[in-house]
Amino acid sequence: MLNGSEEADHVKEALSNFMAIEVGTKVEGKVTGITNFGAFVELPGGVTGLVHISEIADNYVKDVKDHLKLDDVVTVKVINVDKDGKIGLSIRKAVDRPVEQQERPRPSRDSRPPFKRDGDFGDRGRGGFRGPNKNSFEDKVSKFLKDSEERMSSLKKNTESKRGGRGAKRF
Repeated sequence: MLNGSEEADHVKEALSNFMAIEVGTKVEGKVTGITNFGAFVELPGGVTGLVHISEIADNYVKDVKDHLKLDDVVTVKVINVDKDGKIGLSIRKAVDRPVEQQERPRPSRDSRPPFKRDGDFGDRGRGGFRGPNKNSFEDKVSKFLKDSEERMSSLKKNTESKRGGRGAKRF
């Protein structure tokens, strides 16, 4: 058990180590815990961060235990540090890849051509799309009501005949 001054020194040391961890730095750490959503890695200085399951490998990770084991030493990249002290880590971003294999940033929404809703399909043609329906709202409602009435009458006929309805006597 630590006394008051030893505990204060321990907290100061942990805080100074925590402050040394900056976003973008690569460090080695030891896997201390595995969950279904990622792995906890202890970094130098005793601070622990989380490698989310999506940051373990470039391919799909179904089970973290297929890629990591307790006490594995891994190189991780610090991808974020929250105000409340949570440290986000990535194993896949810590791997140096050739330039052509690095992730390309996705184009921003502003750089894409605007989506047109007025039936102008450009050079894509019409494909299997039927285009906007020329029927008015009233036409659609009346068609819906007609179809509904037909279905209801068909349903009533079928259920009444199975129950013996409309005058069929039961003994």
